[in-house]
Formats: sequence, structure tokens, C-alpha cells
Amino acid sequence: MSFPKTPWHLWVVAIIAVLWNAMGATDFAMTMSHNAAWTKAMTTDQLHYVDSFPGWAIAAWGLATWGALIASFLLLLRRGIAVPVFAVSAIAVAVTFTYEYALSDGLRIMGGGKALAFSAVIFVIAVLLWMYSRAMRRRGVLR
Repeated sequence: MSFPKTPWHLWVVAIIAVLWNAMGATDFAMTMSHNAAWTKAMTTDQLHYVDSFPGWAIAAWGLATWGALIASFLLLLRRGIAVPVFAVSAIAVAVTFTYEYALSDGLRIMGGGKALAFSAVIFVIAVLLWMYSRAMRRRGVLR
């Protein structure tokens, strides 16, 4: 089976996706491990809030961040499995933000409108990466 030539934009999107999602995975790992250098920017209330996340919310956050990073590498490797991995990651982002902004007091504790706006950007990027990978699979670029 012959695959079409890889478009230049796939490399750009995949590399940016790896860098972007590496930041998310790093944030998750450093926050969960209470890395002092990382969490020094957080208030005591914010640290207590994150520590109070139920297990399912922590699992969703981890799945969202690490899943997106794995999917980004899969996209870079031109693997079709990137599509469902990005989809699961985007769903996990939605679950995480549902907990933070609808089921808890995260909006107030984490910084109000700025936190919500950044979360919206994260969700939009997650969905766009899923859509992009799906389009590349449909074009036959991903194996």
C-alpha cells in the first residue's frame, strides 16, 4: 500500500503539539509530585484545592495530559492510532474541566476568568488536534 507524501504542515503541527502537550504533562507531574519549584506560584488554597481532587478527576487530568502527549508523538510518527488517542484525551479534558468549573469551586480558587479562558484554549486545542489527526488519517497520511 502506498501512502501519500507527508505534508509539511504535519511536521509543524506535530512538533508544536509535542511541545504544547509536554508542558501539560509536566504541569500534571510536577503538581501531583508537589515539586516546590513548580508549585511556589500557587497559593495555599490552590494547593489544597488540587489535593482535594477526587481520584476520578485526577485520573481524567492525567489521561488528558499524558494521552495528548502520547497522541502527539503518534502523530509525529504518522500513526493512525493518534486519532482515537487524541479523542480520548479531549474527552478527558472535558471531564477534568467539568469537575473544576461545574462540580467544585475551581473557578474562584484557581483565578476566575483567566483560568477559565486558559482552560477554554486548552480544550479548543485538544479538539483541533483531534480534528487535524482525523483529517490526516482520512487523507491517508497516517498509517
